[in-house]
Amino acid sequence: MKTTMNTPSVTQEHVLDRNRNGLLVLILVIALYIVSVLGLLAGLANGSFPMIIVSVLWMSLGWIFFLGLKVLGPQEALVLTLFGNYVGTLKDAGFYFVNPFCTAVNPAAGTKLGQSRDVDDSHKPDLLSVMTTGKAESSLTSPSKKISLKIMTLNNSRQKVNDVLGNPVEIGVAVMWKVADTAKAVFTVDNYKEYLSLQCDAAVRNIVKIYPYDMAQNVDTTGDGLADDGSLRGSTEVVARRIREEIQSKVSEAGLEILDARITYLAYAPEIAAAMLQRQQASAIIDARKMIVDGAVGMVQMALDKLSEEQIVDLDDERKAAMVSNLLVVLCGNHDAQPIVNSGSLY
Repeated sequence: MKTTMNTPSVTQEHVLDRNRNGLLVLILVIALYIVSVLGLLAGLANGSFPMIIVSVLWMSLGWIFFLGLKVLGPQEALVLTLFGNYVGTLKDAGFYFVNPFCTAVNPAAGTKLGQSRDVDDSHKPDLLSVMTTGKAESSLTSPSKKISLKIMTLNNSRQKVNDVLGNPVEIGVAVMWKVADTAKAVFTVDNYKEYLSLQCDAAVRNIVKIYPYDMAQNVDTTGDGLADDGSLRGSTEVVARRIREEIQSKVSEAGLEILDARITYLAYAPEIAAAMLQRQQASAIIDARKMIVDGAVGMVQMALDKLSEEQIVDLDDERKAAMVSNLLVVLCGNHDAQPIVNSGSLY
């Protein structure tokens, strides 16, 4: 007849909230050690071999119960397994006691992400572990096995991605994330931190290739079949939101929650940066020249109308053309004009 163990599913988080009796167990174990020492002395004095044997056995094996004591700080969790089976997760701050043979599991304990505020506490010995085992490296309650539930920041290295027009662009994204389901984070993927980092890189590439760096004609960035004015430089909020949604759709199965994503760096790649700068400068110069010409034409028109209204001088078409040419040269020139004054006749 086939028997099955009543263990939680590895795809569903099971919180152990009835094990906050670590202090009581600690006091009880210490009290039993004191009793065993007194019993050993009494057994030696009275020649009671059963009392001596019981006292020696407890003094030799009682330390095992110390292994079941777990201490958690705020926003920390500990995923426990017993002989390969998922037992449950300890959450919230407290002093817990669980099965001494339970093992803490965190495959991403040694993975450090860029500026993720991951703190490696493996060099800090656990006082209780030192008292019970004599060395901190073998502690099952090592802080490196704990899973942080705090909001962390992933700032991957800058990526070089081609935009929708094929121009190479360098972009950097900062992602705010946290662990939402410890069971999925530990058992669904091999290393949830590396998994998140790879999915961030893939999401950035998938979204950036939809947009041009600057506004471009006949480009559809929304997928509705109509051209729009979306761009990486002008629609940073929209791009960041789409990147966050893309990452979230990929990491939900790993028990991670993406809170926000922000573009921290955006620029053309160095190989085309100079050419694109010249292009932007040329566009700016053209716009400036257009404004200057429009203003100059208006000023010339105003001057001719004023001369005609005040009847200061009558100019024929040839003289008007010469006057217009001179005024446009003066108003549209890059440098200050140095006119030649004719002090002779009218013409």
